[in-house]
Amino acid sequence: MKVVSVIGNRPQFVKAAPLSVALRTRDVTEVVIHTGQHYDRELSQVFFEDLELDEPAYRLDVRSADPEKMRPGIADVLGRERPDWVLVYGDTNSTLAGARTASDLAVPVAHVEAGLRSGDWSMPEEHTRVEVDRISALLFAPDERSRTTLEQEGVRGRVEVVGDLMADASMRLAPLARERSDVLTRLHVEPGRYVVATIHREANVRAPRLPRIMAGLSAIDGPVVFPAHPRTRRALDTSRLGVSANIRVLEPLGYLDFAALASQARVIVTDSGGLQKEAYWYGVPCVTPRPSTEWVDTVTVGANVLVDDDPDRLAAAVATAHLPDERPTLYGDGHAAERIADALATLPRR
Repeated sequence: MKVVSVIGNRPQFVKAAPLSVALRTRDVTEVVIHTGQHYDRELSQVFFEDLELDEPAYRLDVRSADPEKMRPGIADVLGRERPDWVLVYGDTNSTLAGARTASDLAVPVAHVEAGLRSGDWSMPEEHTRVEVDRISALLFAPDERSRTTLEQEGVRGRVEVVGDLMADASMRLAPLARERSDVLTRLHVEPGRYVVATIHREANVRAPRLPRIMAGLSAIDGPVVFPAHPRTRRALDTSRLGVSANIRVLEPLGYLDFAALASQARVIVTDSGGLQKEAYWYGVPCVTPRPSTEWVDTVTVGANVLVDDDPDRLAAAVATAHLPDERPTLYGDGHAAERIADALATLPRR
């Protein structure tokens, strides 16, 4: 059995780590394509080093988020490797490029994080989720809600509820990160006495949303540690937005440093879907500057608050953020990688 995995950005590197290990233990050959969607060292190579991942078999190095620029390289690899499955993760442009190319070449697609929906059609990610789920022959859903969504949409592929690979990574690596990383010492912050912020979604890094979100961060009482995505850093520089004294803008951090920092924060402010979940598993309240989220259960249970781009609501939500008295298990038990590997290893070959 041979699987080609298509990855291209930070969350996908993290998800790939536990699954790659699980595939090896089931005698599945995995060939990894790194599209180059994230190519800055801080968003790419540092994760391979921190997570001790094998080097990708193929680096396309497209240095672009355009899925059409990724497709020729992916097609070349698929023609050369002739895999039984193409494995794609989440809702990025690398996901879309991998799924479309595999579909064109009649290679079955397996989609990790299938069935997620935010209901916000202004987000390119929502269109990607739906399209990739319609293409996929095997859909790995994180929970029963996602399975129900897929059944209601009438997808043709087989649906398996497996949990979330990010839970696997977070549960295993967060304690290791806190043990190994000295990032809090380097930044001169104390556990539970700072806010971590990440803003990178395309809609949030341009006017009028970015100035409003920055105004909300500026109104927070206490230090805000802000590892900035390169796209966000460029937007801050070109717009000449002033950054208030309470906000410390950093270069992106490696996985272990960031996990140590985020898991010990008082509150996390993020527009990242992955970090909303990680905040829940870390036991840190979350505030999300988006009008909607695909991870609706974090909001339903009271661990995450949606504030859109309203600066007053953002600052108020951070001031009052707290976790619910009870935190039910969400998105799996840390064994998603084993379930995905088992399903791929036991399915008939093409």
